[in-house]
Amino acid sequence: MRILSIHNKYQIRGGEDESRESEERLLQDRGHQVEVYEESNDTLAMIGAARVALKTVWSSESYQIVRQRLKATKHDLIHVQNFFPLISPSVYYAARAEGVPIVQTLRNYRLLCPNALFFRDGKVCEDCLGKFVPYPGVLHGCYRESRAASGGVTAMITAHRAMNTWNEMVDVYIALTEFARQKFIQGGLPSEKIIVKPNFVNPDPGVGAGQGGYALYVGRLSVEKGLDTLLEAWEQLDYPMPLKIVGDGPLANQVVEAAKRMPQVEWLGRRPMSEVHALMGEAMFLIFPSKWYETFGRVAVEAFAKGTPVIAANIGAIAEVVNAGRTGLHYQPGNTADLAARVKWALANPAEMAQMRLAARAEFEAKYTAEKNYQQLIEIYKQTQPVPALW
Repeated sequence: MRILSIHNKYQIRGGEDESRESEERLLQDRGHQVEVYEESNDTLAMIGAARVALKTVWSSESYQIVRQRLKATKHDLIHVQNFFPLISPSVYYAARAEGVPIVQTLRNYRLLCPNALFFRDGKVCEDCLGKFVPYPGVLHGCYRESRAASGGVTAMITAHRAMNTWNEMVDVYIALTEFARQKFIQGGLPSEKIIVKPNFVNPDPGVGAGQGGYALYVGRLSVEKGLDTLLEAWEQLDYPMPLKIVGDGPLANQVVEAAKRMPQVEWLGRRPMSEVHALMGEAMFLIFPSKWYETFGRVAVEAFAKGTPVIAANIGAIAEVVNAGRTGLHYQPGNTADLAARVKWALANPAEMAQMRLAARAEFEAKYTAEKNYQQLIEIYKQTQPVPALW
């Protein structure tokens, strides 16, 4: 099978990039031919705001590039991982013009929400959900804190709704969880075209011993990730439980200040993945304190692979990924007292936490291995069929 993988590369590397690259390697390792068409946000400053806005709605350059590639070499399908902002939905039309089916992975909520997060002013916001023109995102400047930039994103969403692009031009959408699938259905995407396939962890990092005696946070240091909740909860603990924080972001200074107040808090900054996995394996549990509707929760699944339970906010997809009482615990999102109570429970119930370690690893083996994911992906690809070229 020959696949053209399409994605727009962000300036800051994140979980989306890792998941996409893992998927591409998975296919290549099993004998499939994967070509990549990539644009990078590193060029945004050189292009200029007005031209970026136009390219966001329709990129003639991307249309021509994709159509020429499909003309030159027969492909079985194109898999669009991320088209925003420089590639645009024009690539769907290029594929359809050549009779090539289209799979789109939904890694965020960009088709429904201008900032792609359903998050504003420190809390969940669904003001744009279900609106044909998501104008509240413009009024609040939700994308890049700019009304002009938000207007460009809103124009893209609205124009392609009017063109029926989302309903007609994509053969199969991949949502990462059932929660995310339901949000996209609420937003107007056709339910019969959305299939759930999670991310996965490859290679298998192996089980850890869980003997480190510390809690672990891994991720971006930002408001939507719930760092404020985590740090405030730690101040409420009677016992000075060690907390290691891995990652970087806009709340880094708050983490530094917290570490000064609480010697048990240690900020490790960015770390290589091998070191992160080692830390996960020795952690007593991982904390996933997000306040927004995560589409998945890759870090939690990495913890499962190491046999480490997860204490997670009961919100969005992460509440679906973490089975409360079996692979971890839930707490009320944003509720520092509730999070502190769950941490205290974990410390007071070592036998139950040991059982959760076994269940977490079993969950990984049942759902999130490379082989399981490959089987699911190929079944999805088989559901696409060559379509008559439009012109």
